[in-house]
Amino acid sequence: MNLTSLSICGLQQLLAKKEIKAEEVVLSYLEKIQEREKRISAFITVVAEKALARAREIDQKKGKGRLAGIPLAIKDNILTENIRTTCASKILEDYVPPYSATVVRKLEAEDAIIIGKTNMDEFAMGSSTENSAFFVTRNPWNLTRVPGGSSGGSAAAVAAEEAAAALGSDTGGSVRQPAAFCGVVGLKPTYSRVSRYGLVAYASSLDQIGPLTRSVEDSAILTQIIAGYDSKDSTLSPQPVPDYQKEMKEGSPSIKAACLKEKELKGLNPEVKDTYYRTLKWLEDLGARLEERDFPSWQYALACYYIIAPSEASSNLARYDGVRYGFRSPRYQNLKEMYQNTRTAGFGQEVKRRILLGTFALSSGYYDAYYLKAAKTRSLICQEFERTFKEVNFILTPTTPEPAFLVGEKDDPISMYLSDIFTVTANLAGLPALSLPIGLSRQGLPIGLQIIGNHFQESHIFKLAFLLEKKVKFKNNKLTFDWKEE
Repeated sequence: MNLTSLSICGLQQLLAKKEIKAEEVVLSYLEKIQEREKRISAFITVVAEKALARAREIDQKKGKGRLAGIPLAIKDNILTENIRTTCASKILEDYVPPYSATVVRKLEAEDAIIIGKTNMDEFAMGSSTENSAFFVTRNPWNLTRVPGGSSGGSAAAVAAEEAAAALGSDTGGSVRQPAAFCGVVGLKPTYSRVSRYGLVAYASSLDQIGPLTRSVEDSAILTQIIAGYDSKDSTLSPQPVPDYQKEMKEGSPSIKAACLKEKELKGLNPEVKDTYYRTLKWLEDLGARLEERDFPSWQYALACYYIIAPSEASSNLARYDGVRYGFRSPRYQNLKEMYQNTRTAGFGQEVKRRILLGTFALSSGYYDAYYLKAAKTRSLICQEFERTFKEVNFILTPTTPEPAFLVGEKDDPISMYLSDIFTVTANLAGLPALSLPIGLSRQGLPIGLQIIGNHFQESHIFKLAFLLEKKVKFKNNKLTFDWKEE
C-alpha cells in the first residue's frame, strides 16, 4: 500500500483501526523525501529522527489526538521550537527559535508529526520560490517549472507526496498561487481567523497562515484545528470555530456567485480562460446562479498591494540589524557599518527591493502621494466586496493568469508581480479564499479556480469546493513526471 498517496482522512481511518502504525507512515514519507528531494528541493530542514521518535511515542499513547500519526510540513517562516527557522534568508540561516507558533502548538497538541521545514521565497517575498537564499524549489509536475511562491516548498512537498499536508503563509496569494501551480488545495482563511503568533512578519495587516492539502476535506480538518482565539494575537477574532468538516457535507450549498466579465480576463492564458469557463458551466449544471460583475477597483489592487506590503515590510524587517539575533557581518569599524554590512550581506535582492520601495513610500514628502492613496484604494476595494456580498455568496476567479512558468522565465520583477493579480484583493479586504485544482493544461500543468467568500464564511467555501471537487475529479496524486533515476 502506498501510504503517501492517501489523504489525511484515509490515513486517519487506517491508524484508528490499527492497520498501520504512525512509525510506518513517517517512514513511508521519509523514503519518499529521500527518493524525490534531490530533484525537487522542497525542504530546507528535514527532522527525520525527531519525527520517528515522535511517531513511536504516539504509537504507545492511549488517548490520541485528531491528527495522530499524520506527518506535516511547515513553511520556514513559522516558528518551531528547537527546529531551525530561516525564512530562507542568510540573515536567519542558523536561527533556532525557543518557542513554537500557536498553529504549530495546536497541531502538535492533536499529535501531528512535524517532518520538516519547507523552502520559500526569502521572507515570503516572491511568487516562484526562486528568491530563496539557499536553492530553487522545482514543481513536481514538471521540474523545469516553478512551484509558485512564496509557499512553493510547502505546495511542492504536498504535491510530491513528501508530506500529508503543509502550512504556508499568504500575504498576497502565497498559499493559493502555489496551490494552483502544484495542483493542490490552498486556503487563505479570513484575516483574524488563525493566529499569527509565531509567524515571522512580512506585512502584518495582510499576512495569514493557511493549509495546503490534497483534498478539500483535509483542508477543512486542518483549518478546524489551527483556527480559533489566541490571547497572544491581539488581532484575532473571538468568534467560535464551526465544525468545517461536518458542515461541509450537510446539504447542498445555495450557489449565487459573481464571475468576471470578459474584459477582466484580458491577457489571460487561453487554456486558463477555457478551463475557467468550463468550470462555470459545470457549476450552472449543478444549479448555481452566476452573474457577471464589474470590479472597477481591482485594476488598482496590485499597485495598492505593492505599496502597502513593502511599507509594512520596511518596518517589520528593521529588526534584522545584527544586534540581537541572526547573522552579523564580521566586517565593520563602527555601528553604522555593522548595520549596513549585515543587511547588505544578509538580505537578498528582492527583499532589498521591497524594503527600499516601502521606505520610499513612507518617507516625508511621499507618504501622502503613495501610502495614503494606497490606503484609500484599499478602502474602496473593501467597499466593493461589501456591496457584492450583499447580492452573492461567492466570487469566482482564476487563481492565476497562467499555469506554472519556467524557472528563470520571469527576470522582470513587474511580470512576476502580475502573478498575484487575482489573489491580492482577498488579502487587502481580509476575506477567505480557496484555490481548487480544476484541470490540466495541454502541457500537463495544473490550473486552479479561486473561490472568494465573505468574512468568516469558510464553511460555505468548503461546501462549494467539496461539491466541485467531486465533479472535477482532479487526479492530484498522479504526477506526470517519471521519478525513476535515469
